[in-house]
Amino acid sequence: MVAKGLITGVIALMVLAAGVVGTASAQAAGLKKGFYKKSCPRAEDIAREVVWARVAGNRELAAKFLRMFFHDCFVRGCDASLLLDSLGVTSPTNTSEKDAPPNLSLAGFDVIDEVKAALERADSVSWQYKRSLWEVETGRRDGTVSSDQEVLNDIPAPSSTFDILLSNFSSKGLGLQDLVVLSGGHTIGIGHCNLFSSRLFNFSGKNNPSDIDPALNPPYARFLQGQCRRNLQNPNDNTTVVPMDPGSSLSFDNHYFVNLKAHQGMFTSDATLLIDARAANIVDKLQDPGVFFDAFKNSIKRMGQIGVLTGANGQIRKKCNVVN
Repeated sequence: MVAKGLITGVIALMVLAAGVVGTASAQAAGLKKGFYKKSCPRAEDIAREVVWARVAGNRELAAKFLRMFFHDCFVRGCDASLLLDSLGVTSPTNTSEKDAPPNLSLAGFDVIDEVKAALERADSVSWQYKRSLWEVETGRRDGTVSSDQEVLNDIPAPSSTFDILLSNFSSKGLGLQDLVVLSGGHTIGIGHCNLFSSRLFNFSGKNNPSDIDPALNPPYARFLQGQCRRNLQNPNDNTTVVPMDPGSSLSFDNHYFVNLKAHQGMFTSDATLLIDARAANIVDKLQDPGVFFDAFKNSIKRMGQIGVLTGANGQIRKKCNVVN
C-alpha cells in the first residue's frame, strides 16, 4: 500500500510524500516514472481523479497548485516542507514555511489532505487538456525541517531584478532558459496589488500619483491603476487582486509571453525579462505555443528534481502537516 504522505504540486501536483510500506521499492536510489507501478498501480490515477474533479469545480486551483509547487521546491528542494504546520515542527516556537509572508496567500492544502497519496505533477493544469502534459518522476521522501526565514531568503520577490532572478535560479541548478520558461506560469492566476502598485503610483518618487513605470504599456498601466486604486492610499493593502494574464487567466497557455512583449508584464520580475537580450530572445520564441509547451515540460521536470530526498533520506509522513 502507498503510505499516507504529502503531496504538493504544480500544474501538476506531484508526489512529495512518496513511499511504499513494507517493500524494497521504498528504498529506491532515485526518482523514476511509475514508482508505484507494482505496489499501488492506480495511485496516480486515483490522485488525478481527485485533482481534476476539484479543478473542474474551481478553475483557480490550477494556478494555486502551480505556485505551491514552485514555493516548495525553491526552499529545501521538493520535500513538501511547505506543508508542515509551525507548531512542533522542530521546536514549540518554530515558524514554518507555510506561515512566512510570501506563503500566506497560498491555498489548496485541503486538496492535498484529501488525496494523501501519490499525485502526478501534470494533473491540475492538464485538466483543461484531458491528458498529462509530461511524464512525472515519483519516489520522493518528505522533509522534516521547515523555516519561514528560508522562504524569505529563497523565494524570488515580484520586485526582483534580472540579475537577482538569474542568481536565484542558478543557485537551484536552473538556467536562463528555465527562468524565462517557468515565468510563463504567470499565464494563470491572480496578482495582489500591493506587490506591484509601486509601479503604478509615484514610481519615480516625485510625489506624482500618476507617475508610472515606463516599462509598462500605458493603457495596461491605467487599467491596473483602476483596479488597484485603493493602494494609492494604502500601499500595504493586500486584499485587492487582478488577473495576471488579462483575458486568459484561467487557461494554461503561452499568452503570458504575448502580453510580455506588449509590455503588459504585471510584476517587475516579469518586465525585467525583456532587459537582457538573451532572455528577450527566449521570450520571442515562446510566443509559439508548441515551443512553449515543449520547453515548459522540460523546465518543470528539472525544477521537480531540486534537492529531492529519496531512499533512506527523509521520511514518509503519516500526516501531511506534521513530522512523524
